[in-house]
Amino acid sequence: MTTQDVPRILAQDLRRAFGPTSAVDGLSLRLDAGQAYGLVGPDGAGKTTTMRLLCGALALDSGTVHLDGIDLAHDLSRARAQIGYLPQRFSMYGELTVRENLRFFAEVRGLPAQDWTTRSLEILEFVGLGEFADRRAEALSGGMRQKLGLAAALIHRPRILLLDEPTSGVDPVTRQGFWQLIIRLLAEGVGVLVSTPYMDEAARCHRLGFMSHGKLLVEGSPAEVAHRLDGRVLEVMGEPLRGLAQMARVESGVEAVQLFGDRLHLRVAPGKAEAVLERLPEAALERGVRVDRIRPVASELEDVFIELLESESARTP
Repeated sequence: MTTQDVPRILAQDLRRAFGPTSAVDGLSLRLDAGQAYGLVGPDGAGKTTTMRLLCGALALDSGTVHLDGIDLAHDLSRARAQIGYLPQRFSMYGELTVRENLRFFAEVRGLPAQDWTTRSLEILEFVGLGEFADRRAEALSGGMRQKLGLAAALIHRPRILLLDEPTSGVDPVTRQGFWQLIIRLLAEGVGVLVSTPYMDEAARCHRLGFMSHGKLLVEGSPAEVAHRLDGRVLEVMGEPLRGLAQMARVESGVEAVQLFGDRLHLRVAPGKAEAVLERLPEAALERGVRVDRIRPVASELEDVFIELLESESARTP
């Protein structure tokens, strides 16, 4: 295996429990250079614990982690030097300026003055905070604070970036701008592991892993994951939409009903799509609602993740 082929992250059979609770249970994943890997799952799924295990902030009960080929267990300091980590709650010093905060994080990382001075200017321009270098951190907007957090995570030129729900609570325009920065980092060969509650962000990743109760249930490209329900999703439009949803939920063969804007997505049991297509318009009329259109559609990530979550919940006592 050449240096270029060495995974940015290679994690195998990670396990960590807190008392009787398994926070991470047998998780394995691989992240390659220039790749974005999205971790998706409900609150409490184990996403944050996974990231803390990968960066050495938490000790493993068992399993192995290699960061850019370096064994985390045997060379912690050198392995952690490969990582930039932006947690959900990035801590900064509000009374310090943007530049002073960045200097602090650079010195914590052990960067000498001649390195961090140039690097701080470079990285502030990269994240779009160059003109705000002398503004106090407490005066930054939520989106600007996240950009400062990203700058701090990148100050030492890491080859791996861990981002724990980095765009939660910021507006859509800021989210878009943040992802443009991530795309530029990927082009430079950085490997990015990101947890996100947003399906449009998950769709940007090269690979996805859906977590629940500490386990990685499904893994693959966004297209591969979305195709899991092909042939089992029907799109329905009609009036009134709420009444149509209530009626559809009790129809034979319909497993779930989700609202998608001005239409419904019906997940049907395997082999039942044709029967539901034929029966639903007439059944709707009998109940005083109207179906204007019903048709099979390609399943989306939201459809798959809801199905996975429901299936896992049904299996968990």
